[in-house]
Amino acid sequence: MSDSSLPPGDDTSEQAPGFDLGEPPLRVSSAPYRVLARKYRPQNFSALIGQDAMVQTLANAIRRERIAHAFLMTGVRGVGKTSTARLIAKALNCIGPDGMGGPTIDPCGQCEPCRAIAEGRHIDVIEMDAASHTGIDDIREIIEAVRYAAVSARYKIYIIDEVHMLSKQAFNGLLKTLEEPPAHVKFLFATTEADKLPVTVLSRCQRFDLRRIATPLLAEHFARICAEEGVGAEPEALAMIAEAAEGSVRDGLSILDQAIAHADMAGAGETRVAATAVIEMLGLADRSAQRRLLDALLAGDGAALLDQLQHQFALGAEPLALLRGQMELVHRITVAQIGRSGASGDSVEERDAIASWSQQLGAGQLHRLWQLLLKGHEEVRAAPHPLVAAEMALLRCLHAADLPDPAMLAKRIEALANAAPAERASAGAAPATAGACPLDWAMLVRRIEDGGQLRIAQIMRDWLRVIALAPGVLRFALVPGYPGDPSAEIREALTRLTGERWQVERGEAEAAPSLREAAEAEKSAAEEALRASPLAAAAFAAFPEAEILSHAGAGRAARNGSFDR
Repeated sequence: MSDSSLPPGDDTSEQAPGFDLGEPPLRVSSAPYRVLARKYRPQNFSALIGQDAMVQTLANAIRRERIAHAFLMTGVRGVGKTSTARLIAKALNCIGPDGMGGPTIDPCGQCEPCRAIAEGRHIDVIEMDAASHTGIDDIREIIEAVRYAAVSARYKIYIIDEVHMLSKQAFNGLLKTLEEPPAHVKFLFATTEADKLPVTVLSRCQRFDLRRIATPLLAEHFARICAEEGVGAEPEALAMIAEAAEGSVRDGLSILDQAIAHADMAGAGETRVAATAVIEMLGLADRSAQRRLLDALLAGDGAALLDQLQHQFALGAEPLALLRGQMELVHRITVAQIGRSGASGDSVEERDAIASWSQQLGAGQLHRLWQLLLKGHEEVRAAPHPLVAAEMALLRCLHAADLPDPAMLAKRIEALANAAPAERASAGAAPATAGACPLDWAMLVRRIEDGGQLRIAQIMRDWLRVIALAPGVLRFALVPGYPGDPSAEIREALTRLTGERWQVERGEAEAAPSLREAAEAEKSAAEEALRASPLAAAAFAAFPEAEILSHAGAGRAARNGSFDR
């Protein structure tokens, strides 16, 4: 017996009685799933986001019929290098829906060349991966084939991906053909490492540097794709995916694909990409948790800081991601401090917190905090235990947050140093005394000697006892036994040395010993200290008539062949 309500081919009459085989198996769709990165590959230049300058250049070149024979697309992974090459191939070979069109920056996508190029089956558009075809033999095949006209297209186009992987011999073999190819041939190169290409190749190509896609633009692009897919997504979740993509559309779409699958497995009533799910999937730290972490750091609360760190680590956030999040937050605060709009957050709470911190913190604090976090990031990356390294790095930031700025500290010390002479002057003190001279008397005498005034320098060293010394002022007393008054000669010598007028006068007040007296006193003290040492005492006990000679005196005695005993 059969039931008309069953699908065709399903008949329960052949089932053994008493056996429940369950629900019939779900029918599998004949079309396999295509990942988002392939499904939403740009099919025209208007769908190529973030590369407006390149599109404008190509449009002008096509409109003015100034189409180069070789193009080089460079940039990081996933920004659209190969997609751009295919779009250029479409633009050059499009014939329009009526078959009468010419090269255009807006290929129709309907004619046979457009459809064949999009599906990768056009006989005159040859794609080659240089990573697996690196040798001269592969290039020799291209050189031989370019001589023949295109079969069905306007141009025969060679797209060589990762062209920097070609060998040196392959590049050399391609040079002549690349410089003077037949009129029906165009070369389109794509590479992530343009610096590895020979200069001879670069000079033969029209180069386009494809830019990283800005995070807000990526987030808008992902929102449109979610709408096309019928998937709900929180703006914060899309912003986090866009940031994780680091400017790469392909990387971002791969992460979005994973996030959608993750949301499906969560068992919600509808597919919705939530920020919490993205945080868990990518091992990121929640934005609000990052703000709480920075708040504890700036408040100097070490216990709260470690609790927040441990909590985020238990939830799956990587220590390196936590440090990176703190650095990003400090950067946003710094940018907000100078009034840039790029500092705005993704939520009202984040914007308010950033605005508050930008008013409370000084520029020096923020830059010092950035340097400490940057050093901590390097330490965590290399540490055998990343969590411990992150704890130590953040605690170091906590203790250094309130340190005075080095520049301000230097200014404060300078102000105190300048205030000291003014305070002494207001108290009626002398300009300077021999015990606390702002000038170095020995250095002054040495400079006069170095200037060739040897006799005056000797008088100043051996016979002058300084009473007071200040810029432009010298008061001195003479060592007993010096005939005359050298004031005029000393005044002239100091004026010639410094270029300023000096007041030099002789006095009778208490003075410091002359430089010679000071040196002799120092020598006597050193000799007495030496005599008092146990080793010298033992030597004098063994040789009662021995004398202590200076190093110079010992040298003279050795040269004379005699020693004092």
